[in-house]
Amino acid sequence: MAGLAESGSNPDVNLLYDINGLAKKAPQWFDRGVEFVGEYGLLIAMVLLAAACWWAVRRRGGEDAASSVAAVIWAPLAAAIAVLVNVPIRGFVQRPRPFVDHQDLDVLVSGKNDYSFVSDHATLTMAVAVGLFVAHRKFGLIGIGLALVEGFCRVYMGVHYPTDVIGGFALGTAVALLLSPLAMLLLTPLTKAVEGSARVGGLIRARGGALAGEEAVISGVQVERPEDRDLAA
Repeated sequence: MAGLAESGSNPDVNLLYDINGLAKKAPQWFDRGVEFVGEYGLLIAMVLLAAACWWAVRRRGGEDAASSVAAVIWAPLAAAIAVLVNVPIRGFVQRPRPFVDHQDLDVLVSGKNDYSFVSDHATLTMAVAVGLFVAHRKFGLIGIGLALVEGFCRVYMGVHYPTDVIGGFALGTAVALLLSPLAMLLLTPLTKAVEGSARVGGLIRARGGALAGEEAVISGVQVERPEDRDLAA
């Protein structure tokens, strides 16, 4: 992978210069904003998105409340596992940061002395996004959009090649999807146990939410009650 960085004709390097070149033309305040968003802002946004997703599936209730909350819990766990998997990958590939081989880049954040492939930020955000997609499609799509913005920011900041970001997206997606069945198998019984607790059951299902096995009442349809039946019939 290091050899890719040395070839100025490589599409990966060309795209790096195209995206990072925008930073040279942008005002300083904009670059500072991208630096914050790319380094911290989108990570915070993913945490808030996961919390909002949990709140939504909790309020929705239904028979699948426990499994839905289990899927939300899996999202950050998948991100953590994906980042851990990336540790040996980085050590094996040993790809230097772009600015090591390309001194004329506009680097917006300092102190990045570790290897470049694959991007932890891209891995983490995409793993959370795909995990949330399993729990709630709407929140998952929002998360995927945020992950794509995160990937763009990492290249814009001059700290990653585009392929670092693509590799991170692939790794995060693979971990979140491939390990999801096992995660759900382990987490769903736990969330069901919590759901049945009088004290903490509200973490899984909001009070007043429809419980599994309860009779559903369809709006506009009158349900016959036993006392309304004609006993003479």
